[in-house]
Amino acid sequence: MSRRQARELALQVLFHVDVGRSDPDTALFQAFAREMEEGAGEPLSEKDARYARDLVQGTWERKDDLDETIAKYAKDWAVDRLAGVDRAILRLAIYEIKHQEDVPDSVVADEAVELAKSFSTAESGKFINGILGSVIRGLEQGSASVETLSRD
Repeated sequence: MSRRQARELALQVLFHVDVGRSDPDTALFQAFAREMEEGAGEPLSEKDARYARDLVQGTWERKDDLDETIAKYAKDWAVDRLAGVDRAILRLAIYEIKHQEDVPDSVVADEAVELAKSFSTAESGKFINGILGSVIRGLEQGSASVETLSRD
C-alpha cells in the first residue's frame, strides 16, 4: 500500500466517522479488517497502516480547527452543508498541509483533487483545489490567523 492508498483508507474512515457517527478507533479497526478480508492488491504495510491511522486520528482530533479553516476559505459555503466526501477530503488535506511537514503542500493538494475525482465529482476537484490553494497561499504569506493556520 502506498501513501495514496493510506489516504484513501483514511478518507473512507473519516467519512464513515463523520456521516455514520462512528468512533474513529472502531471505524479504523473495521477498515483494516476489511482490507485484510478483501485481499485485493498489495497488503497494507505496517508503515502505511500507521500513516493512515495518524491521518485519521490527527484529522479527527483537530476537526474543529480544520472546520474553521474550511469556513474561512470556502466563501458562501457552510461546512455542514458541504458534501460529506468533500468535507472529509478537505479536513484530511488541510490536516496534512498543516501538520505533516514531510509532505509537500502541492502533493497534498494534488492527492486531494485525485480523491475528489475518484470519490466525488470533477466539480468537487476544482472546488477542493481552489480552497487548498487559498489555504497554502495563506500559510505562505502568513496572512492567515496564527490560531487557525499555524503549523505544529
